[in-house]
Amino acid sequence: MRLIAEPCNKVSGEVLCPGDKSISQRIVMLGSLLDHDLKVENFLSAADPISTMSALERVGFKYQYLHDLDTVNILNSKKRVNDPDSTLNLGNSGTGLRLMLGFLGGLNIKADYIGDNSLSARPMARILDPLSQMGIKYNSNAGKLPINYINSTPIKRFSYKLPVASAQVKSSILLAGLCSGAEIDIIEPTATRDHTEKMLEFLGARIELDNSSEGRRIRLSGQLKSEVTNYDVPGDFSSAAFLIISALIAKDADLLIKNVGINKTRSGLLDVLLEMGADIKLTNQQNIMNEPRADIRVKSSELHGINIGGSIIANLIDEIPILCIAASFASGQTKIEGAEELRVKESDRLNAVAQGLQRLEINFIELDDGIIIDGGNNVNVKNININSYHDHRIAMSFLIASLRSTEAITVDDCSNIETSFPSFMHVMNRIGLNIHEA
Repeated sequence: MRLIAEPCNKVSGEVLCPGDKSISQRIVMLGSLLDHDLKVENFLSAADPISTMSALERVGFKYQYLHDLDTVNILNSKKRVNDPDSTLNLGNSGTGLRLMLGFLGGLNIKADYIGDNSLSARPMARILDPLSQMGIKYNSNAGKLPINYINSTPIKRFSYKLPVASAQVKSSILLAGLCSGAEIDIIEPTATRDHTEKMLEFLGARIELDNSSEGRRIRLSGQLKSEVTNYDVPGDFSSAAFLIISALIAKDADLLIKNVGINKTRSGLLDVLLEMGADIKLTNQQNIMNEPRADIRVKSSELHGINIGGSIIANLIDEIPILCIAASFASGQTKIEGAEELRVKESDRLNAVAQGLQRLEINFIELDDGIIIDGGNNVNVKNININSYHDHRIAMSFLIASLRSTEAITVDDCSNIETSFPSFMHVMNRIGLNIHEA
């Protein structure tokens, strides 16, 4: 699918943020372990969570999916799980695959895994290695898909220090421990998104968190003990990021985004944008289901470039493509470093951003672990055609650049937007953009 974003300069209105992709995928796993039904509201009805839920259905977990209501009823079915009769296809969902390797491995489910071309190219060894040390063993294609189950005999106590901070590796190990009954002790060098820990705590698991000289320590023991029957998913901060930056770079903007998850391990972009001079205000702050959330009001702002690196990178890694768009229209220079993780996302996102900026005739220097962008631009280029490299975040980022372009921007291969923000075009057009299919 090819999308065209026409020039525009005004953003306004009020938007309810779509449900969080990471949390939607975690709750369909953990909610399935409860001894009763669980109603999940504001579930993200996107391709990735649906791929994860479909794979879980193949092993016997039961769900009632009410698409029009963004609601999933997780039925008490954990005693019926068994080995699937065919391979589990996770589509494009890296989160779903990595978490499921620990989750189903811990349950001793004999499953084999495949995915689409993008997921098949992504590295999985950093998940498979600690799981193997724990006693959950898989064969793989040189650390990539397809992945085939060998056996699962988890040890009763497992300690692991992550060589590189990764929420997905951490979460996979925690889920493997929970499902196998093992005690887990993990040290991560830098705090990464902690949705798994917060959900485990909310659902009654015994989890201890503390900081040490080596990093952040997480200890898990015991099973879930919860009588909760409803779970409300907060809005996805990564989706809100596209709305936030749309308002910041538009010439005339006043936008309210409601029910946005503002977990500190996830919302580093807010701190960065405030340092760049953004007019952003948080209201109606609450803690619901152990996850902080707020309404975010954003107005047009004169941003300025800054240096971004260090521990905050882990808390804004998914937002870096759209941050690069903001940096392109900020005064001065912005330098982002320490973001080599972007090389192994759905695309090589650093190179994909660089290629897109080149088409917009914006000056940059691509680094091994980041990018330097000269800001202060307005785009006056004709016949702009951007390759998204089948990456949803690249596609959405460059469509939003139309707010500072005098000509339309065409982005190829946008179907993957369905994996995380299926209502993107509708929502964006409602607040003032003009995006349509070619």
